[in-house]
Amino acid sequence: MVSQKNGSVAVLLPCYNEADAIGGVVQAFREALPDASVYVFDNNSTDGTAEIARAAGAIVRREVLQGKGFVVRRMFRDIQAELYVMCDGDGTYDAALAPAMIALARSGPYDLINCIRQHSDGSAYRKGHRLGNRILTGAVRNIFGDRVEDMLSGYKVLSFRFVKSFPALSTGFDIETELAVHALELALPIGHLEGKYGARRAGSESKLRTYKDGWRILRMIIRLLRHERPFAFFGSLTILAGILTVILIAPLISTYLKTGLVPRLPTLVLATGIMIAGALSLTAGIILDTVTRGRRETRLLAYLQHAAPASGQNEARE
Repeated sequence: MVSQKNGSVAVLLPCYNEADAIGGVVQAFREALPDASVYVFDNNSTDGTAEIARAAGAIVRREVLQGKGFVVRRMFRDIQAELYVMCDGDGTYDAALAPAMIALARSGPYDLINCIRQHSDGSAYRKGHRLGNRILTGAVRNIFGDRVEDMLSGYKVLSFRFVKSFPALSTGFDIETELAVHALELALPIGHLEGKYGARRAGSESKLRTYKDGWRILRMIIRLLRHERPFAFFGSLTILAGILTVILIAPLISTYLKTGLVPRLPTLVLATGIMIAGALSLTAGIILDTVTRGRRETRLLAYLQHAAPASGQNEARE
């Protein structure tokens, strides 16, 4: 069993071509958390990001598979710590908030602390991104639970047991959605803290593509709905199939009752096929719901193998 380093904190900074910002981000976290280890995971940068991060005092690792999801997967596999501070390396988040986030994580203790972005600068958090975040966060809150806010924030504190029970199947920016759903599905304690969200430095460019990544995140939500709520997903398809069947077959039944004839046999065959498909969908939902329950129990057992973050309040009472 992999063990945590009691009391240790690791700052994890996934980066791709962030030469303009990464030096200042590393320095800011080293000042805010002098006892923490600061890791920069470089994702095939071509602008000297790794060299600048190393010169600023970070421990630099590399992930060759392109995409934030791959980087997060590598970070979670390789680094051992009691608490993990994960933050984008673009300089838009306030490193000075990290001690308060860690204190909140230990006070619960909480397995996930999420930074809610305060967007005073319109250029930092564009209206399109803001609207998309509200829509996607709202979808997750309605489907999986309403205990998460600002789901797509890139600034979080995570516990060791959260990290080591997280499957990390995403490859891109949809990793944020998977992190939120993991916490909601296992009913893990979640906390929130508001923090400043600033504009990028002049000359740096966001890697987020509003429509492409928004569509990818939406697909991830649908995929997670299918994986985590298969009975609801396939049951909805069954209801849709039933509605279509009724629409198609109602005129045929009416005609049959009046004349005793079935004049549109192909329509009857189509309606029957749709209803059979709906029944098969319901059966698949029932079976997969049992499988999903087993997967959830396995993740929960992996989570329970590890101790909670040290709580100063609990230790004081002892």
